[in-house]
Amino acid sequence: MSQQTGEASKIKGRFRNSHKVYGAGLGDLVGIIKAYLGAKRSAPSPKSAVPLQPITPAELARPQARLYRLGHSTVLMYLDGKWLLTDPVFSERASPFQWAGPKRFHQSPIAIEALPDIDGLILSHDHYDHLDTAAIKALAARVKHFYMPLGVGKRLIRLGIDKARITELDWWQSVQLGTIELTATPAQHFSGRGLFDRDATLWAGWAIHGEQARVFFSGDSGYFPGFAEIGERLGPFDVTLMETGAYNELWRDIHMMPEESLQAHLDVKGQLMVPIHNGTFDLALHDWFEPLERIRALAWDRSVKIATPIFGEALSLTLPGSGSDWWAQESAISTGVDAREKGRAPAAESSMVGIAES
Repeated sequence: MSQQTGEASKIKGRFRNSHKVYGAGLGDLVGIIKAYLGAKRSAPSPKSAVPLQPITPAELARPQARLYRLGHSTVLMYLDGKWLLTDPVFSERASPFQWAGPKRFHQSPIAIEALPDIDGLILSHDHYDHLDTAAIKALAARVKHFYMPLGVGKRLIRLGIDKARITELDWWQSVQLGTIELTATPAQHFSGRGLFDRDATLWAGWAIHGEQARVFFSGDSGYFPGFAEIGERLGPFDVTLMETGAYNELWRDIHMMPEESLQAHLDVKGQLMVPIHNGTFDLALHDWFEPLERIRALAWDRSVKIATPIFGEALSLTLPGSGSDWWAQESAISTGVDAREKGRAPAAESSMVGIAES
């Protein structure tokens, strides 16, 4: 296992954030419990089937640089002739148990066994909605190499992954994958999968610099000054895969509000924003469609290019297209207001690429 260290700090064996230490005390937990008990939502989950675009073998054979949202923060990307996969979660629940915990709203637009051989599997951190052990085991024989922040490698070694196929990086450290440079970037979050391993492993975003395109994958993060530093050191980016979902004022230090997600996109010097971490699991107190509805309206107001492709829909990394607000019908049913009207955006025609541009 290749491991590089140096930037992220530790206290008593636990990693810590660079700008704000997150720790939910008893008062915070009581507030969160009260918020959940008092929450009144019109649509915590979809009332109809979430639209999917099945990814066929013929689609996978195309040579163009592109990406596909498969669900939550799972993105399949073809760049510089290599297949990359971020935070693969294919299980029915984002939980240590498959009989309890947040359940998927939709299936993946491609079965895990139908995925192409993966040149680089990229993990942002070890939470259950990002590191799915069943998916790792199912993909193990078809992944050439695994990339992750410090400490996460031990999770994979326990699953039988050879150390030689694992690279752990500290913040700001880079590794080459053919013509692609992968750099782990700071994030403001936390880690852990049990009661006693809090912050024992590192969390990170990723700068993915290819010859065909430059992509930023935020992982999970609260808004912090590190995004501006990422932009200065590693920007600009053609596309940002930016966390937009599972937010709340009670935990905004570790999950950005939509306004902050948009600002983070601008901070890292992104051109096209793709909101991720939404539409698959119920992990917060907002309606399931709210993250896309809010970020769409905010982007329109600030003249920011944003793409909201249907799960499985190809999004070109080199050519822009027109867009679709695929969640708008359910939003209108629940709120009585068309999401496109809220954002003052014209109704977009169906296309292979979901991009909204003012």
